[in-house]
Amino acid sequence: MKLVLLGIIGLALTVAVAIGAIAQRGGARSAPTLAEGPYRGSEPPAGFELPAFALRDQEGTLIRSGGFRGKAVAVTFLDTQCEETCPIVAGLVADGIAALPVDEADKAVAIAISVDPDEDTPASVRTFLRRNRATEELHYLVAPRATLAPIWRRFQILSSYESGDDEVHSAPVRIYDPDGVWVSSLHAGADLTAANLAHDLRTALRRGREPK
Repeated sequence: MKLVLLGIIGLALTVAVAIGAIAQRGGARSAPTLAEGPYRGSEPPAGFELPAFALRDQEGTLIRSGGFRGKAVAVTFLDTQCEETCPIVAGLVADGIAALPVDEADKAVAIAISVDPDEDTPASVRTFLRRNRATEELHYLVAPRATLAPIWRRFQILSSYESGDDEVHSAPVRIYDPDGVWVSSLHAGADLTAANLAHDLRTALRRGREPK
């Protein structure tokens, strides 16, 4: 049942990519907030946790999902050759992380997982992040296709490698709380803004500290 639900969610998020393709980074900041719960993004069914992975970022640093315990995590999926949605997402994620108060900034982390391993080289990733002013805020994880394909399946997302089109892939920003539980999803062209991202990260941190 969980896999069926994730498949439905993945399809919805892929549709969101098409919406985000017509957004502008500045315009996306003023998108309306539609969520009614504690999060401004859409809330997934309960019980989904951050899938396991160990990948290197653009600087060669090994990033392990298990190392995020105690932190709020924003995860998205990018292609450096994507010219429509990906620059918007990268920029807004960076702005959201930068908007966090100093005392909370070290308790949150943002990562992007490549969906185009043949073209997302460390050099192209560094150029992409620099162009979109996200170098300091975003760990962009790269690896060969054989390593990434199982991870895409765990997240139940569509990669641009699989679609054959740099512009067609899942690009949600998923928020995980300090226990590694998926609590919110934000989408370019809908509810992804720097303010909403910062809000949902802070909410995840606060709720993660509440007594169980």
